[in-house]
Amino acid sequence: MHHLSLYLHFVKLRIRSQMEYRLSFIVELFAQASISVIDFFMIALLFNRFKQLAGWSLWEVGFLYGMIGICFAVAEMIGRGFDAFEKNIVRGDFDTILIRPLGTFYQVFANEFLLRRLGRIAQALVVLLIANSQLSVQWSLTKVGYLLISLMSGTCFFIGLFVIAATSCFWTVQSIEVINIFTHGGVFMGSYPFSIYRWWFRHFFTFIVPLACVNYFPALFLLGKIESLGVSPIGVQLAPFAGFLFLGITMLFWRWGVLHYQSTGH
Repeated sequence: MHHLSLYLHFVKLRIRSQMEYRLSFIVELFAQASISVIDFFMIALLFNRFKQLAGWSLWEVGFLYGMIGICFAVAEMIGRGFDAFEKNIVRGDFDTILIRPLGTFYQVFANEFLLRRLGRIAQALVVLLIANSQLSVQWSLTKVGYLLISLMSGTCFFIGLFVIAATSCFWTVQSIEVINIFTHGGVFMGSYPFSIYRWWFRHFFTFIVPLACVNYFPALFLLGKIESLGVSPIGVQLAPFAGFLFLGITMLFWRWGVLHYQSTGH
């Protein structure tokens, strides 16, 4: 509870500083939402030419898009500390973090909070709600709970990717650009049904980097497409928990990286 109250205090301070220039904040908020609108507009143009994609309609893909968009935007909002961690290594600020009486993971996580990502969250949520209104999803308490768990798991998945990028800075100093293939590229890939990709690609992003587990498989369950695609129902029901497991593994990787940190004096 002490760590939670301290984190909320940090968030309050971050929000207060970002609201100092309100016009700039509002402009950037709408800019973030506008960029996301253009992304979905491009998907809609594709479906204007091809009415279906591997048996998926526009609004079924919109459901996928909304889920993955919310997860990534929330991860960017609360996990920005890891996404921008290279600055701490370059400036030597991580040495200061090491001597404070709090865990390094907690301190980096609480170091940033991007309120302006609300624009992306709002846009993705609107697409998800519109898609739901166009589909005949039979909602129940079980499905609502499953959706919430899937969104939290997807958020944890992307935070885990940020943690991997941050941990790599202990050796490379600068964050490795290849991680963008899995973060921003993951949002793009997750916006489409995985059935359109080759088998090796699907297996890699299911069992190694569990992107499909936090978005595609949950969408299959919520949209009632499990039986038509011959996917294991038990596997689909357990799939969202892969995001929590993935974050846990990346936290262990972070601890290992901290142990091998040689400070700016070496």
